[in-house]
Amino acid sequence: MHEMSLAEGVLQVIEDAARKDQFQKVATVWLEIGQLSGVEPEAMRFCFDAVTRDSVAEGAQLEIIATPGQGWCMACAKTVPMSEVFGECPECGGFQLQVTGGTEMRIKELEVN
Repeated sequence: MHEMSLAEGVLQVIEDAARKDQFQKVATVWLEIGQLSGVEPEAMRFCFDAVTRDSVAEGAQLEIIATPGQGWCMACAKTVPMSEVFGECPECGGFQLQVTGGTEMRIKELEVN
């Protein structure tokens, strides 16, 4: 489950920010997760709760913002929505898609005390 290492990375970013900006507690974390990122949101919630115990983010609410998959079809020269990396173009049925969005995972915002 790679979500555990991702959650540990998120916690590291939060702890670095806490040291830099001198806050003691995180109330809410908004995390953007792309539809094509390969990150399972429910697994991420579970892992986040596990890794944040005894940390500045313990008990913080995790708000997940899903971002849609998007790609560029080389065959029909259009930007199209994508629900899977190796799927077909919904416009022309071709398979020459280059992913242009929805692969990211990033901390969008923190609510701190």
